[in-house]
Amino acid sequence: MILDSNFSFAAGNVAAGRQKAMACQTCHGLDGLSKLPEAPSLAGQPESYLVKSLNDYRKGIRKNDMMTLVVDQLNDQDVADLAAYYAAIEVTVKVPR
Repeated sequence: MILDSNFSFAAGNVAAGRQKAMACQTCHGLDGLSKLPEAPSLAGQPESYLVKSLNDYRKGIRKNDMMTLVVDQLNDQDVADLAAYYAAIEVTVKVPR
């Protein structure tokens, strides 16, 4: 599946993504639940959304100083692995009382 002419969608490896997510845990939490108000939670997000978002940062479509530093180090497989890992985290939502 091609997202655009510059990046393809590789099959992600959840276990490899968990290891790569160590670099993301300061802002997004290793469990994908952000500990910082300015960083979004990634747990349970659709894999295709995560791939697109990371690739948009890589191409400069989306801008964030911290993310720009991080995504410059990622290749297509890294993006796929991280997306697979965060998408695989199950999130439970409770209805407020």
